[in-house]
Amino acid sequence: MIRYILLRCLAMIPTLFLISVLVFFIIELPPGDYFESYVSELRSLGESADLAEIDMLRERYGFDQPQVVRYLWWVGGMLHGDFGYSFEYRLPVSEVVGDRLWLTVLLSTVTILFTWVIAFPIGIYSATHQYSWGDYGLTFLGLLGIAVPNFMLALVMMYFANVWFGVSIGNLMDREFLNAPMSMAKFSSILSHIWIPVVIIGTAGTASMVRRLRANLLDELHKQYVTTARAKGLHPTKVLLKYPLRMALNFFISDIGSILPAMISGAEVTAIVLSLETTGPMLIRALQSQDMYLAGSFLMFLAFLTVIGVLISDIALTFLDPRIRLGKGSSK
Repeated sequence: MIRYILLRCLAMIPTLFLISVLVFFIIELPPGDYFESYVSELRSLGESADLAEIDMLRERYGFDQPQVVRYLWWVGGMLHGDFGYSFEYRLPVSEVVGDRLWLTVLLSTVTILFTWVIAFPIGIYSATHQYSWGDYGLTFLGLLGIAVPNFMLALVMMYFANVWFGVSIGNLMDREFLNAPMSMAKFSSILSHIWIPVVIIGTAGTASMVRRLRANLLDELHKQYVTTARAKGLHPTKVLLKYPLRMALNFFISDIGSILPAMISGAEVTAIVLSLETTGPMLIRALQSQDMYLAGSFLMFLAFLTVIGVLISDIALTFLDPRIRLGKGSSK
């Protein structure tokens, strides 16, 4: 196990290196840079830009150097904990992310827990009561949840909340706490607002997990070892929990590789619709404005979480399913 983990950690180095190359040069593909986009935006608004300051910033951060040199500066800075400077926010990247990062983690964590708590009982019920009225009804609701995009559900809920109750369900907190330091009043405001985006964002994930859990569990329940266990007179609950449910959770463990980066990126489009103070809208804005250091560092962090999540899921699968072995070869 230790040897396998070490080999996988070593394999992460060239993987992250290739990802960094792709991230940097894809961000650089559009013509121009942030400063040119910034000047064009100001001119379109009829305002003038301080060209001397812009030239100074361009020279200071190496935008007058070849792409390869700027790439080496960027990667070298990240290795030393320096993620660069956000030109749009005029702050270091680590300060820009700030509160948005932990708000995104909080929202994503609660959404994941909501998804698991709702999806597991429904998926198990649908599989053990196949073709019943309850199964048909839950299947219909699941397909409806998958078919309706999260951002559309957010728009519908915002409309009815405004028309029926005269309130706005946007933001993760009351407006007076948007730029205020953390306090008990601000935290209470977050807790009172967070359930709305949790339900909206978690709907599609819950519906998808119910369908996958039902399909995998049905596949296991029709195998011969389950028939044998039932023939021996084992209690139905024990028959279900001992092996079929355990084997049906393989997909759940495999999803860890995507859950970790999703906790940071969040539901970007839904976050924009609901005006959530998360990192998703910030990432989209950084890509649009070619804020290279903010966007690139953010994408690299997501890539790092992905490779870590895949490693964790591979190790966890070996404990969940004894048929899975690390490395090559088979065991007898």
